[in-house]
Amino acid sequence: MTVNSVTNPSPNPVRGGACPVCETPIGHHGALCSSCRRPLPAIDAGPVLEVSDLEHTYGSGPTAVHALRGMSLRVQPGEVVLVVGPSGGGKTTALLSMGLLLTPSSGTVNHSGVETRAMTERQRSRQRLLGIGFVFQQFNLLEALTALENVTLPLRYAGVRTAPATARATRLLDDLGLAHRATSRPRELSGGEKQRVAVARALALAPRLILADEPTANLDSASGHQVAEHLVRAARHQRSGVVVVTHDTRLADAADRVLLLEDGRLRESSPSDPAGTRR
Repeated sequence: MTVNSVTNPSPNPVRGGACPVCETPIGHHGALCSSCRRPLPAIDAGPVLEVSDLEHTYGSGPTAVHALRGMSLRVQPGEVVLVVGPSGGGKTTALLSMGLLLTPSSGTVNHSGVETRAMTERQRSRQRLLGIGFVFQQFNLLEALTALENVTLPLRYAGVRTAPATARATRLLDDLGLAHRATSRPRELSGGEKQRVAVARALALAPRLILADEPTANLDSASGHQVAEHLVRAARHQRSGVVVVTHDTRLADAADRVLLLEDGRLRESSPSDPAGTRR
């Protein structure tokens, strides 16, 4: 059974009328933005993510672990979905599958209408760069780079020119309240600041899909709430679909839907009991 998306209440998308990075109006359908050189995404009005009947098994025989058992999910542009559940319930496997970091044993993963199973590894890598923003529990910032350089990095990898890449990264850090930390390195930042830099990096190329793995696990309540707010704001503004995998049920209020993933099966969760603790 597919867990369907909700009707999207977000405003008209920026994407399609302007480059999602430099906001230069797009007057034609070329492959690159004429101003910043960001590869332009194909416009698709359908779901940003659709997974169907995902199954994944680790090992074989009597010791096999069935991490996913027929998981299906559809996420629309601008929608924030919270996936909660106990440890060992399949959340990490689901996230890796959605993010093209793991090929499930069976089932399909579609990104903006494109079926990904037939992609080459190079194509999958390109999709991860341009189409997916990742937010990790451990931040995964490069210690040798400043906050600004960490956010600029994916833009430069994608071919965006130096000046617009720096301008985009600067604008994102400012939006996240980190303008004064632009030249700081990760070791000089608090946990909340590191995670906000990671969020800025995930948003840098304005991907259609943002995947967050326990983004508030290492943060205090105030910092965690701030990170959640920024993810929701980005989803609304950029029309990105956001999937947050977490144990932190405090984030339930920020989500359009809360789903429970347990024993590899996904189902709608009760608003009054998002973790599914009451049977």
